[in-house]
Amino acid sequence: MMSKDARLDLPAEWTGNWWLPENPEHPVPGVLRYEPEEGLRLLLIGGFEDRTFHPIDGGMDEADETFTWPLLLGSADNKEITLLDCLSVSSESYGLGVGGLHKQTVSALTALVGVHLKNVDQEAFTKCEVSVENLNLWSDSSVFTKTLGIKDEKLNGEGSIHVKPTNEPSVAVSGTMISLAHVHTLPHFDHMRGQTRGRMRDTVHVRFEPTKACSLAGAREYARAIQDLVSLATHTACAILWIQLRMPPKDRDYYPEGYPIRDREVKVYFQGTVRGDAEAKALNRNDVLFTCHDLPFEEIMPRWWDIRQRFQPASNMILGLRYAPARYVEGNLLTATGAAEVLHRALRIDESPIPKEDFGPLREVLLDQTPDKYRSWVKGKLRNEPTLRERLIALAALPDEETMSTLVPDIDQWAKVTTQARNDLAHNGQTPKQSIDQLLASVKVTSAVVIFNLLQVLGVPGERQREVIHRNSELHQTAMQARIHLTVSEK
Repeated sequence: MMSKDARLDLPAEWTGNWWLPENPEHPVPGVLRYEPEEGLRLLLIGGFEDRTFHPIDGGMDEADETFTWPLLLGSADNKEITLLDCLSVSSESYGLGVGGLHKQTVSALTALVGVHLKNVDQEAFTKCEVSVENLNLWSDSSVFTKTLGIKDEKLNGEGSIHVKPTNEPSVAVSGTMISLAHVHTLPHFDHMRGQTRGRMRDTVHVRFEPTKACSLAGAREYARAIQDLVSLATHTACAILWIQLRMPPKDRDYYPEGYPIRDREVKVYFQGTVRGDAEAKALNRNDVLFTCHDLPFEEIMPRWWDIRQRFQPASNMILGLRYAPARYVEGNLLTATGAAEVLHRALRIDESPIPKEDFGPLREVLLDQTPDKYRSWVKGKLRNEPTLRERLIALAALPDEETMSTLVPDIDQWAKVTTQARNDLAHNGQTPKQSIDQLLASVKVTSAVVIFNLLQVLGVPGERQREVIHRNSELHQTAMQARIHLTVSEK
């Protein structure tokens, strides 16, 4: 049975009929199943033709190709369903020309439950609601408050839990209204044979309301933006828990005047890069880099949208180490240093080691002294850009000074070791001059420097940065590794 919130960490199933958009007169019965570990599978009794035959002398030859369908439509459990990016995984038949397909399994990348789309790019959705892991913690807001009874400076056994709707902070960003919203249940008692349990639930999500209806791709981009923000803020890979879209109801004109009409709900299913678990225990608050208490929601969202545009390659690379970390330290080193380089360029720090007015004439003199047959090669090498080592040193100078001195006690040595390791790995495929402990420390420190630069441009106060470097268990350990393995005093 489909979960009420369409959670991506829970299985779901729909039974009904399915058809190709161009052939609705020939539906095929089947079951659509969603599993968090496997994604979407459509199990059909019968199927859609997924083979092409070419006549040859004495018979038919089956073409060696894989069939895909951009869209499949279905009507299951009283729901309209659209499947996107479908692929025939397996098909069985009784034999060529004998009754067609017996059964077929089709995989799909995305299922939209509640709508039949005309095409993948259809701009049909007026709202997008997204929930990601640890959003409750990051939002620093709740509909719940509690009290404990005290008498004579001792707990007297009395207490209460109150629920009260909270304000929804909202801000307009690039033509889209973004709100932080809560959905909560009222108090309920479960009377069991051995105990009575009272429960309520508060779920936080972010709601996007664009001025113009958006496509599924636009909605997915909203979801990724929130996922990346919360993952950066909590210093961990946060999964998308659910996405729900809304669109205008059908046949609005046929309802009586004043009749309350609700928008249609469309639930989105897909297999995420990160598997979520809504029931898992929340993070330790000390490990979170910042919350809406440090930067109010109305301030952080416009800044994050700007930063995603300016620094998205660096953000993607550094968060990629969280979402899908490489198994080898060498891959992580290349990713971390690559993120540092592209971030340094995006910050538009003066990148010219030689003043531009001096470099031009110097370049011409060098080229004049170069034989013609080598001039093209030399011309390509003459670039007035800083080295990776210089970029790393410049990045370490931008966040809070006390924080950086704690994280990287010896900036020159860290930059030297990291640059040498990256160059040796990129050019020779190995790092003979660095120990594995140095490589691990270089990856962690370089990643942390990039993260603190992102926090700096987001506006996270220096005081909060100093708290983070001491309270976050992973960053505290990174600073210890830097002191041991990335200082000149190391033997």
